[in-house]
Amino acid sequence: MENSIDIERMSKEEKLIIMEKIWEELSKDDTELSSPSWHQRELQKTEERFCAGKEKLMDWEEAKKELRKISK
Repeated sequence: MENSIDIERMSKEEKLIIMEKIWEELSKDDTELSSPSWHQRELQKTEERFCAGKEKLMDWEEAKKELRKISK
């Protein structure tokens, strides 16, 4: 099955919405989804920064709003 989406014509907000929908679909069955090794390393770095007070927690809805502001 081939779907054709003209990504270049989409706004950043539209692209983020599509990405969220794709992620929701992919994450329905996480038994087939494995993270690459670099992802674990990045998570460890983030945890270290958080413990050192260099990172703050953010609600997912708030994070999405911030990402949308940056992408406009």
